[in-house]
Amino acid sequence: MRNAIMIGAVALAALGGTVARAQPIKIGITLPVTGPAATLGIGSRNALSLAPNKVGEEDVQFIMLDDGTDTTRTVVNVRKFVDEEHVDAIIGSATAQQCLAELDVAAASKTPVICNSATKAVTDPVDNKRRWMFKTAANDAIMAGPLFAHMQAHGVKTIGFIGFDDAYGEGWLKELTARAPAEKLTIADVERYARRDVDVTGQVLKLMSVNPDAVLVVGSGSPATLPVAALRDRGYRGKIYLSSGVASMDFLRIGGRAVNGAIAGVGPNLVWEQLPDANPTKAPTAAFMPRYEEKFGKENRSNFAPQAYDAWTILQNAIPAALAKGKPGTEIFRVALRDAIEATHELHAMAGVFNLSPTDHAGLDDRAAVVVQIENGKWVLVK
Repeated sequence: MRNAIMIGAVALAALGGTVARAQPIKIGITLPVTGPAATLGIGSRNALSLAPNKVGEEDVQFIMLDDGTDTTRTVVNVRKFVDEEHVDAIIGSATAQQCLAELDVAAASKTPVICNSATKAVTDPVDNKRRWMFKTAANDAIMAGPLFAHMQAHGVKTIGFIGFDDAYGEGWLKELTARAPAEKLTIADVERYARRDVDVTGQVLKLMSVNPDAVLVVGSGSPATLPVAALRDRGYRGKIYLSSGVASMDFLRIGGRAVNGAIAGVGPNLVWEQLPDANPTKAPTAAFMPRYEEKFGKENRSNFAPQAYDAWTILQNAIPAALAKGKPGTEIFRVALRDAIEATHELHAMAGVFNLSPTDHAGLDDRAAVVVQIENGKWVLVK
């Protein structure tokens, strides 16, 4: 009898141990915390550090790695997540090239990825690889729309372009080239520069030589300040428009007085206090941003932190449906999670309202963009 009790106790202990060792939901996070895109990555890392470690009764484990704004390191990180950590989903990275570099591994392992890039090519078209890729930053076309409307309203007829010589810059250039005829814009000059460049004098002198009514600067983080400062230093008096990649306080600090007067298309969360109460992004941003800024400071506000947290919001919304079909750590769960993400409908988040579908893995509309002007080192909503 005593032996039977002992065996029963051992069996219960073993069962208890099995329950305790059940795999949590694992989320891999790869971000450019260092390198040229560090402005994007640091804010994203900080935001995700505030994510809860439970969904219902399920534990959540976040595994965060720096990819240094390098596509090779991004792929190494993603392979580690898939092969060693057996993650259920991946958040990141933050640049178009890095997101595109993740496609092969994500598709082969059937692991859903939510990236934070504005470039349309990251998720479009939704083919066999991109069916595993989603993103939280609005497409370039959405961000560009309000800028073109501003140009029309202010009589801009000729425009110069200077942007990154990568997928992000190319995406905006394609958008400008496609829309220029309908907007009655003449593209006077096109110049490019690399994220790691420290001087753009040659490109700016070429832009100045054609004297366009406005210049569109397409960049992100601190490298985006280079063309603006160079244009101002050489006395350019036309309008300067900026892509959404500048949406951080770092851009204002580094750019200083040179960026005053510049106009940008950004996500609404950057100026959430200035939004009307009816704006669908205001309530979720008001719930998150004070908590974020209490810990990390108002000087660290950006579009990128909320967009990264939106990736978690989308996952959190999809996880219950996936749990009904499979257990974390299994292919069944990952596939069900991908399907549930794709079914996201009218999810009010900080970047906008997400409506995802089998043909749209970005899922945002015009509610994801506003126009702001930099006035005395502050972002001011243009109403």
